[in-house]
Amino acid sequence: MIRSVSTILHRWFGLTIAAFIIFSGLTGAIISWDHAIDEWLNSEFFDVKTQGENKPILELVRLAEQRDPRIEVIYFELVPEAGKSAYLYAEPKIDPATNKRFVVDYDQIYLDPHTGEEMGKRKFGAPWPITKTNFTSWMLKFHYTLHFPEFWGTDKWGIWLLGVIAVIWTVDCFVGFYLTLPPRKRTSIVRPAAVARELGKGFWTRWWPAWKIKTRGSAYRINFDIHRAFGLWTWSLLFIVAFTAFSLNLYREVFSPIMQTVSNYTPSVFETRKPVGLDERITPKFSFQEIIERANEEGKRRGWPEPVGAISYQARYGIYQPRFFFPGADDHGGGGVGPARLHYDGVTGEVVGQRVPWSGSAADIFAQAQFPLHSGRILGLPGRILISAMGLVSAALAVTGVVIWWRKRRARVLRSSQGAYASALRSLPAE
Repeated sequence: MIRSVSTILHRWFGLTIAAFIIFSGLTGAIISWDHAIDEWLNSEFFDVKTQGENKPILELVRLAEQRDPRIEVIYFELVPEAGKSAYLYAEPKIDPATNKRFVVDYDQIYLDPHTGEEMGKRKFGAPWPITKTNFTSWMLKFHYTLHFPEFWGTDKWGIWLLGVIAVIWTVDCFVGFYLTLPPRKRTSIVRPAAVARELGKGFWTRWWPAWKIKTRGSAYRINFDIHRAFGLWTWSLLFIVAFTAFSLNLYREVFSPIMQTVSNYTPSVFETRKPVGLDERITPKFSFQEIIERANEEGKRRGWPEPVGAISYQARYGIYQPRFFFPGADDHGGGGVGPARLHYDGVTGEVVGQRVPWSGSAADIFAQAQFPLHSGRILGLPGRILISAMGLVSAALAVTGVVIWWRKRRARVLRSSQGAYASALRSLPAE
């Protein structure tokens, strides 16, 4: 009974999520290398050919905002990497005539740090057309949003949908694993001699064939073995990818509330503070410069050796977020969890939170580990290679699963048709 129900669940869970897993797996295999691919495709955005002394970063911010009064810069690194452009991220301001955001077709700006000249600008994850300019960001955004458009006051529909898909995938990991286990022995049931001999073997002996791929069988048998064996050999990684996909996409809505209920977890200000609407913003009373100065002083007081390396302002939350790292350092450092951060209230100028890599309670560290685990960055380069391979494995499991269902369905339809034909013949009157 349990096996029959599990078979039905595995079939319909798999069919429900198959297309999503194929596309997410393939895009995930690519975006493990997003920075390297992007710099290769769009070197004109990144590589600076001029020489000289860098202009102050806040001067570059002012230049960008003066060139287009419709935008405001909300993120930048204080010191660009040597030989690289100054990167700014911007959001549209609110148009006072409509009380809606200005329509702006870009949000990423690349400036020559020596001259302030614009080297390029583009829209992160622009859905169409797909060109070399937006290829990697299109892949990245598709991976976790499916490019669902904004409607009904939110732009999270795709994120929520993929979060639900990840929940189904997580549950299906256990259902699929159960189905690979050999049937339990039931001596009370009379079985043919061959089946009885098979059940007389030990558990591991009977389970071992599920881990192997028979290369000399039929195409269907090989496909089935690939589906089952790949699922078993990579099960722990599949579960990690599925679970972390759920926790990241439904972090604020589901994961954080559960963590606060069942463990000693410290939510961030972004989890406890309700954001204003998409066409609203909280105007800060403190400037970037003032927060940077305060943050550097606070960092020294805490004994942090790194200076403020980058800063952002989340206008919907009213929160400044200075990040502490040395120029040129990997912003995914600390095993993928990123640099230390402080959270400043933009209105009061007070520290309202922090995020220090791999610190806090066990629950805090577990929560921090979600992105490093999902991206593989927790293991550095080997981890990224492993996760990239798992993207391909996930897609292969989805494809082979659909093939198994289709072949079985076709066989059932054929048997049904033959049975109907036989019944029709029997119902014909005798001559």
